Amino acid sequence: MFFSLFAALLSAFLLILSSPGMNLGFCAWFALVPLLYVINKNKPGRTLRLGFLSGLVYYTFLLHWVTISLGNYGHLPWWLTFPALILLAAYMSLYTSLFCGLLSWTKKINPVWTAPFFWVGLDYLRGILFTGFPWKDFGYTQFNIPVLIQVADLAGHHGVTFLLVLANSFLFILLTRRQFLPLAYALVIFIAAGSYSFFRLHMIEEHASAIPAIATSIIQPNIEQDQKWLPENRKVAIDTHIFLSNQAVADKKIDFVIWPETAIPILASDKMEFTEILERTVNRHNYALLSGIPFFTISNDRRKIYNSAILFAPEGSREVYLKQHLVPFGEYIPLSDMLPFLAPLVESVGNFSAGQISKPLTGPKAEIGILICFESIFPELARIQVENGANLLVNITNDAWFGRSNASIQHLSMAVFRAVENRRSLARSANTGISCFVKPTGHIVQATPLFTSCFISEQLPLVHKKTFFNRIGYLFPLFCLFLWLPFIIAALVTRKKR
Repeated sequence: MFFSLFAALLSAFLLILSSPGMNLGFCAWFALVPLLYVINKNKPGRTLRLGFLSGLVYYTFLLHWVTISLGNYGHLPWWLTFPALILLAAYMSLYTSLFCGLLSWTKKINPVWTAPFFWVGLDYLRGILFTGFPWKDFGYTQFNIPVLIQVADLAGHHGVTFLLVLANSFLFILLTRRQFLPLAYALVIFIAAGSYSFFRLHMIEEHASAIPAIATSIIQPNIEQDQKWLPENRKVAIDTHIFLSNQAVADKKIDFVIWPETAIPILASDKMEFTEILERTVNRHNYALLSGIPFFTISNDRRKIYNSAILFAPEGSREVYLKQHLVPFGEYIPLSDMLPFLAPLVESVGNFSAGQISKPLTGPKAEIGILICFESIFPELARIQVENGANLLVNITNDAWFGRSNASIQHLSMAVFRAVENRRSLARSANTGISCFVKPTGHIVQATPLFTSCFISEQLPLVHKKTFFNRIGYLFPLFCLFLWLPFIIAALVTRKKR
């Protein structure tokens, strides 16, 4: 029992080391091997408990930024923030526990066949249940190794997760059973995936270098989260954005300038004039400006507030994108009538409504698909934008909520895969960082430091071709979930014979 407990905790430790910010992503390729030992040596009931414990240790570390968001900016006391962290980590750990239980219950079947499908299927469920919280799926650990993640344009980030779990299962079987057929099956998949990634990387690089590009500047103003909404500070915040924008276009021709989420800290409507801002930016230098801004509409005497992005074009037109997937307890309070004590979390920016799927915004040279903050972790939102014609993805966010935790790089790591899955350039503007450009290959360019005021500029290639992921590859995790059925039936038949 002691060795099983040690093995479960060892897997948790290796998963922590593999997470973004720790710079040891290679640990993900063997992090689950100790957990597979636990599954092999214990009955399903104990395996469920040990899997839950392993997950709880891992997710408590991974999500520790929750206490910063709720405490420093939500103004909740520690005796509420810490239990909130543990409850969220416990919820995430249920999936690790269920993975262990499923593998233990079907242990007569080689885990090389079953484990990758179980893990990816559970990731899919976690991404849709209770509005979905697919934060830091396993495949995201490889975000900064482009040569390993090119298969994402076939099966999304879930394809990379599949390979990681398969590699862990392969190592476990190699060390314990050495069964030829499962090992040969895994090797064939590794060789095929590795060859595809290598050749696809060079193919996309060549294509991107030969197509038109858009000159883009990103503004990172570094406005303090608890200051930007004070009325006396709003003009200073806007002036900071304008100053950095004028610096960015001072000595080069820029087509497109991007400000971060809620960069204009004013509640606006479609009738509101932005004369001063436009005269000092778009009209003077002839570029398109995208800025985050709270936006309200009135219908049937009812006002709705949206977290939005507004695109100001040089010719005077403007378009608005309304954020679709809101952050629970950050932008709205689920069951708010029952949880009134959580109101301070959203009182500074308002209790937002959700927008609907929309077409990309039309900018200079580009059709722009918008992902506001939390939306970058949902592959389907970016995919639909590309299906609707987007040839450039823009992620605007305000990661000041995370403080100096690893959450900022965790958040970035997930956005990288949206670029690779759809083969689109992605520009990421974050209030306090990390801002950067992501090429269609997944290469991160000019990543900025946290909590600095700066701008960066880059030529972003505009790819128009659709990927396999765009068409049917996004169904891969659902396919993995459906394959649970034959595995469970096979396990039932084996148990019946015994």
